[in-house]
Amino acid sequence: MKNTINLNADFRRAYGRGKSRADSILVSYALRTRRPVTRYGITVSKKIGSAVERNHCRRVIRAAYMQLLPELPRYGWDFVFVARSRTKDVKSTEVLRSMRGQLNAILQDTGKRPQNRTS
Repeated sequence: MKNTINLNADFRRAYGRGKSRADSILVSYALRTRRPVTRYGITVSKKIGSAVERNHCRRVIRAAYMQLLPELPRYGWDFVFVARSRTKDVKSTEVLRSMRGQLNAILQDTGKRPQNRTS
């Protein structure tokens, strides 16, 4: 199972109740849940551009999330990422840097920042 968020109600719950951080590349929402898995969802508005450009943004955001996954909690969170207009013009390393900073700030605010599992 891919552990993705698909239902509109789940996205709205993350927008309404979740903590958020934003910059010119990405908006990140994080919501603590009771689920046994950590899920993620990606939204890209039609304002970003054509279907090709929107799919490119999704791929770049997904690649950054997959690189960051070992550093994140393994269960109990929903993460939602919203692409901004600059997302289509940047590389995945910049998206990764932005995402890492935003999620670290959110997780530190909630006091749930796990120890790094990279050792």
